[in-house]
This record gives sequence, structure tokens and C-alpha cells, in this order.
Amino acid sequence: MSQTSALIDTLKRQLRSQGKTYADVAIWLGLSEASVKRLFAEQHITLERLECICDQLNLEFSELVQAMQEEAHRLQELTQAQEQSIVDDRELFLVAVCVINGYRFDEIHHQYQLSEAQCTRQLLALERLKLIDLLPGNRIRRRVAANFRWRPGGPIQRFFQQYIATEFFHSHFDSDGEKLMVLNGLLSHAGNAEWQQTMQRLAKEFHALCERESGLPIHQRFGTTSVLAVRQWQSTLFKDVARGSYQQTKSL
Repeated sequence: MSQTSALIDTLKRQLRSQGKTYADVAIWLGLSEASVKRLFAEQHITLERLECICDQLNLEFSELVQAMQEEAHRLQELTQAQEQSIVDDRELFLVAVCVINGYRFDEIHHQYQLSEAQCTRQLLALERLKLIDLLPGNRIRRRVAANFRWRPGGPIQRFFQQYIATEFFHSHFDSDGEKLMVLNGLLSHAGNAEWQQTMQRLAKEFHALCERESGLPIHQRFGTTSVLAVRQWQSTLFKDVARGSYQQTKSL
């Protein structure tokens, strides 16, 4: 990622953390909201406009740059061995997922049957893995990047596929908090790549929404899992009658 892209992404996070929108930025800069969206999308924001936005956020430009640099040094993924150590310890796995989702110490302790000593022990283990810093007063500072992910094909992803996926899809997806969409169509390699980029943008929007709501009390938020997947795939029900290299693209 270029420094310009990283700086703009950092600015977006600062706006979200203060509950500000493109509409607010439009007022500050004397532009239309559509023009502001275009500036951010094209990443053509002048230094003067950056400083104006920072002033409105009570943020020094140097602080914005520092936040960008700190984000660059955050963990984007763990090693194979580190993930395996988490998967092998069910209690550590639970605490790791809670921490990545922004739980505080007391929220982990009260929501799950873990003593304060157990919570502390597992948080110290996560600190050794450099996922967090455990601060005085049992405050947790995450050290994962905004785009942190579990390793593709790694121990945690395999665990999900083996033990959780069946349970996850054991639903009619017809309640208020559920939705399932199965999209089938024919795509070229270029079209497939474009759709994957769209999925990446959706993932960023999901994490941005989680971050924006992180200040809400824990009782107002609930665990939400979204599965986005794409592959060149054809059901085995039809493979015996398929001709040549006919393929379907399935997306969940």
C-alpha cells in the first residue's frame, strides 16, 4: 500500500472513530458530499484540505502521520505456529476471538465462565504472541491491523471449516438478524477478479462498521459472522452430465 493510500485510510478511521461522515467533511471543505466521496476514492486530497479536516477533528497533522505509522507496524496475520498454539488451547482461542472483536477484560470475565486469573493468564499469552498489550488496570490494547486476518488455509481457518461451518449453515436464515444469498453465474477470469475486489471492499466496510460501533455498550452488540466466498465450482449433482470445461461460479 502506498503512503498516500495508508494516510487516507488512517484519516477515514479517525473520522469514523469520532462519528463523522462525508457529509460533515463536505461542510468543512465547502464541497458537495459527492465531491468529497470522489476525493477520497481518487485519493486526491490537497495538504490544505487535509489540514482543514485535521483541525475539525482536533488532530495535529503530525498525529495523523504517527497514527498511520503505528498502523503499518500492527500485525496483519500470525505465523502458522502461533495460530496452531491458539487452536490447541480452547480457552486461549475464546479469549483471542473476544479480544480481536474488541471485548474489554471485564466483558470477557462476565460473559464467559472464566475467572479473573484465567483471563489474565490467557491475555498474557496473547501479549507474548504480540496480539495485544496488557496495560495497567487490565486494559487491553490491540496490536492487530485493521486488515488483520487468519491465515488462508491455516490452523484457525481449517478449524472453522471442520467444526464450525456445518453449525453455521444449520439455519433457515429467515430471522431478522440473518440473511443468506447464493449467487450463481458465469464469469471470466477478469470478472472473477473484479468480484473478489468487491468482496475485499465489503470486508473493509464490515470492519469499519465494527470499529464505528465499538463504543456502544457490549449488551447492545451481538456476535455477527459474515461469510463471503467465491470459487469456480460446479455441483457434483451435475458433473456427470457436464460437457468440456463448463464451470459455474458460486458465491456465498
